[in-house]
Amino acid sequence: MPTTTAHKGRPTMRKGHPARPDLAALTPHERELLRALGCGLADAEIAAALALPEHAVAAQLGHVLLKLGLRDRAAAIVHAFDCGLVVPGQGPRRRTAPGTTVRGRPDARLRVCVLGPLRARFAGRTVDVGPVRQQAVLAALALSPGRSVSRQQLLDGVWGMESPGANVVPVYVYRLRKGLRLGECPETVIGRDRYGYRLARDAVEVDVTCMEELVNAADAAERAGDATEAVRLYGHALDLFRGEPLAGLPGPLAELERLRLAERRVALAQRRAEWQLRLGRVTEAITDLSALSVEQPLNEPVAALLMHALHRSGRRAEALTVYDRTARRLATELEVAPGELLCRARWSVLRGDESGRGRAGAA
Repeated sequence: MPTTTAHKGRPTMRKGHPARPDLAALTPHERELLRALGCGLADAEIAAALALPEHAVAAQLGHVLLKLGLRDRAAAIVHAFDCGLVVPGQGPRRRTAPGTTVRGRPDARLRVCVLGPLRARFAGRTVDVGPVRQQAVLAALALSPGRSVSRQQLLDGVWGMESPGANVVPVYVYRLRKGLRLGECPETVIGRDRYGYRLARDAVEVDVTCMEELVNAADAAERAGDATEAVRLYGHALDLFRGEPLAGLPGPLAELERLRLAERRVALAQRRAEWQLRLGRVTEAITDLSALSVEQPLNEPVAALLMHALHRSGRRAEALTVYDRTARRLATELEVAPGELLCRARWSVLRGDESGRGRAGAA
């Protein structure tokens, strides 16, 4: 039988509850994050308090939960009190002005968003990054986090076979540096070394990087068996998409990245739907998959997963309608027959087979 022993900074062991790792497992930043959560702050307030991008809060809290072996946020709040990190009646919510942390420091990062039309924001204001070719240069740098991009790579990626000459790159970089200065700070967000140009890591936040951090946290939640947290984190990652990635930007790189990121979004939406089905959140899965199937009418894995979701909710006729509609589109537009995955989904519905549903049916 476990004993109840209180130590400062350590969780109290309760009868029937396994011991949790104490705060020594966390970094100082992670302890601050846990304290903010325990104080009842929402993600936006935590972001302001700790000078974080709001969509990075969920990913970082996910890491804290995994380190402490906690199932969800409610358990983390209890743990914060058990550890003495939060004292009842103390740590009230703090209200902050947009673009300012609770410590009174301005948010000094440039935010570059490419999961939609390219957009740059600083301190809550949109920054003009110039004409589309100049935007494409910024996008090329943003899509290479932590790496330098050579002048030739920029020429090939932005202009392709229509290259106007190597000297155009320094001109565009100079204009970007001039337009992207962080407030009164004389430092530029674009550095240069012998390999080429790169965005300053600590001064710039890119939505693609934030999205991948959220996905990594969702993957970790999956491995830990926390399906609810995985669905929530996948949802945050999907929320970062604001339409067609890099919409309207010219060049081979933008074209390739548009395709890659669009496929990435579809894969994440499928993954979330699979876990929604495992959790029994069938209505949510059907809503998401129905919207996705309208966007992706020739995507057989999406159609198959939607069929399984509809069948699971007792809508057998609608599931078969999805098969018929997809098969017609494949025949008309691609002149191909449905593949094995879609055919298996159809037979599963016709047989009333329960074993083929969810992720197994879409694998």
